[in-house]
Amino acid sequence: MLPCPSLSRSGLHARRRTRGALRVHAVAAPIIPGKGECPLYRDRTGKLIPAMCADYGFRSGAGRLYQESYGEVPKDVWQLAKDNYRHELEQLRRAVRYPPSDVRQPSHPVAKALHTANGVVGAALASLDKALEEARVLPELQPPPVRSALETQEFKEIRARLDQLRLDADDVIAVERERIATGGGDMESPLWVKAPFYALCWLLDIMYDNKPIEKFWVLETVARIPYFAYISILHLYESLGFWRAGAELRKIHFAEEWNEMHHLQIMESLGGDRAWMDRFIAEHSAVFYYWVLILFYLVSPRMAYNFMQRVELHAADTYTAFLQRNAAVLESIPPPMVALQYYYSEDLYLFDEFQTASRGAPPRRPRCETLLDVFKNIRDDEMEHVKTMIACQNSTIAKDIAAASASSSSSPSPSATELPAPATPPKRAAASTVVEE
Repeated sequence: MLPCPSLSRSGLHARRRTRGALRVHAVAAPIIPGKGECPLYRDRTGKLIPAMCADYGFRSGAGRLYQESYGEVPKDVWQLAKDNYRHELEQLRRAVRYPPSDVRQPSHPVAKALHTANGVVGAALASLDKALEEARVLPELQPPPVRSALETQEFKEIRARLDQLRLDADDVIAVERERIATGGGDMESPLWVKAPFYALCWLLDIMYDNKPIEKFWVLETVARIPYFAYISILHLYESLGFWRAGAELRKIHFAEEWNEMHHLQIMESLGGDRAWMDRFIAEHSAVFYYWVLILFYLVSPRMAYNFMQRVELHAADTYTAFLQRNAAVLESIPPPMVALQYYYSEDLYLFDEFQTASRGAPPRRPRCETLLDVFKNIRDDEMEHVKTMIACQNSTIAKDIAAASASSSSSPSPSATELPAPATPPKRAAASTVVEE
């Protein structure tokens, strides 16, 4: 260890005179609201951004990332399965006994028929549930709790705006055709790749006609699964000694899955997972697509990436059509807190990691002050996934990683930006509590 040089009193005074004035560094972080206040978020420049007063999702306050139970170790699988069974049984009973009153009527003929059939089956299950309850086979079912959130003006106003959002399958088809016409044609895929992709599109377009947020939630639930499947196979190959060059790929796919997880969290916070049937369809479709993509990657990694390129292109086209139709309404709604925490985080290495095609350019730091910004960011994220999937198919991703590693090792790390102290947070309208189905 080197000895510490001694300093004279005059030397200390000289150093103090040359030292600059201390400044407060702004840190991007949520501001915890007091009683009767809505949440605020301070971005990296110190600007205060109002967030949604309420989380409209089914799991609000009981599973949202960065909120309750974040970072905890799970219970054993048997206890988790038992708890989930009891919880889902109660929610299924509530879904048929107390169906939501704000469900939109679909316009597609097939969707109308499915909606009518769902109502008939739901009524029959409700009668059966009452009979089993009266026979003491099932415990007495309590009605959904009425929370104070339903009485706050901002909750009602924003919920009403969210209910104005529209998405038509014809709009998505028009955007897709325009992209193909201006981009030099459609991508090529074998039939065994197209078949599950078209099945997914049918599920989204028919089952979720006139339900855009629910459709996006199902899409994002499925969209993160392939990246997990790719990680699983790469990890297996490495463990067996088949292929030990996949570590960087695993890191990229994890960053992609992390990004899609935040898209999912955003759609949940907007109420995309409120209906029990939507959760049932999405979660079981995710399990099915996991094994489909495992098989794809075992047979042909290139075709597995080709499938995901199609899914991401469809997602980007869907978000583009949605933005074109609903821009004015989206601009009038504040962003959910989970979106602010993701896009304004100080720790964005995972956000930069999956954007392999944009390496060498200035990093993306998107604006996130309205729900319009949020959906634009998600659309742009999907296009970055498309570029990464193309790079994986063309085997150029290894060169991109090597070039990025060489660039990062040769460039000095940037220093923190000095910023003035942020202003005192203003008071806002009354905050609403969380609402479960």
